[in-house]
Amino acid sequence: MAKVNISLDAELVVEVMVLAGVGSPQDAVEVVVRDYIARGHRTEARVQRPDETRRGADTAAPLPEG
Repeated sequence: MAKVNISLDAELVVEVMVLAGVGSPQDAVEVVVRDYIARGHRTEARVQRPDETRRGADTAAPLPEG
């Protein structure tokens, strides 16, 4: 996997380290980023499920007429 170097405010990184319970600044930021991505995927899954249910109802067999 490709690596990226970024600069962050030291106070921000220390707070992330404390909240994440991680001793390494790089590991702490990585934990936060991975959690953010995982939450995004869970949110997408929650939003899509009801929509998929509606689509399934729309494509169901037509009701008999008459």
